[in-house]
Amino acid sequence: MVALWTLFKKEVKRFLKVMMQTIVTPFMSSFLYLIVFGVSLGSKMNDMYGVSYLAFLIPGLMMMGLMNNAFQNSSSSIAVMKFSGDLEDIRVTPLSHHHILIAMGLGSVIRGLTVAFVTYLVGVIFYYVQFDGILGISHPVVLMYFILAGGFIFGLLGICVGFWAKSIENMAAFTNFILLPLLYLGGVFVSIETLPAWAKTVSSYNPVLYLINGMRYGVLGVSDVDLTQSIVVSSVGLVLLYGLAFVALKKANFSRW
Repeated sequence: MVALWTLFKKEVKRFLKVMMQTIVTPFMSSFLYLIVFGVSLGSKMNDMYGVSYLAFLIPGLMMMGLMNNAFQNSSSSIAVMKFSGDLEDIRVTPLSHHHILIAMGLGSVIRGLTVAFVTYLVGVIFYYVQFDGILGISHPVVLMYFILAGGFIFGLLGICVGFWAKSIENMAAFTNFILLPLLYLGGVFVSIETLPAWAKTVSSYNPVLYLINGMRYGVLGVSDVDLTQSIVVSSVGLVLLYGLAFVALKKANFSRW
């Protein structure tokens, strides 16, 4: 447990040392998204499920920031250790594969939670300025579950990609051609109910859709999909990614890039 706690603290301290990248940049991104989509375009859009478009947008941005930063935290950590050769040190520590996955997963959750919280604060400010009200949390327990599930799933995905990637270019390709499309097409900006029938069917196979709508239900109490379905999909995804990350770690090549 001491070794697990030490690795967890290392992961947290690592991203806190580059706060410009891990905190300030997501803050600016959230600010710009809310200005362009939430305020400028949102004033011209109809309410969704009885809530304003700005309110509808905020949970989606929270989950998008959480998942993206959880993935970046674990994948970049492994990339840095591959460059420096520090991965060799992990092999001689009193840590099992499960300890490593849990410690790095928790580190990813903390970074993702931090970004989600910053995004929520920015959203609350915009909501107060525009509607003179406070955007509360409808279901705190549901919200916390999806924060943990989303952070762990994408933290574990980052571990898989970090070990399987042969270079920085491989990791960038995965982010640009797989991760970002899943995020942007997962219902962050619009309800899938507004999409054509074929696009709605395609979106229903996107697992990110269920995480985003789980977050939206936790904050607003509304969702495009059934809450039970979101919990089942996220639970299955968590088990599946844990298994894949375990295999990736067990078969990992610890040599430098």
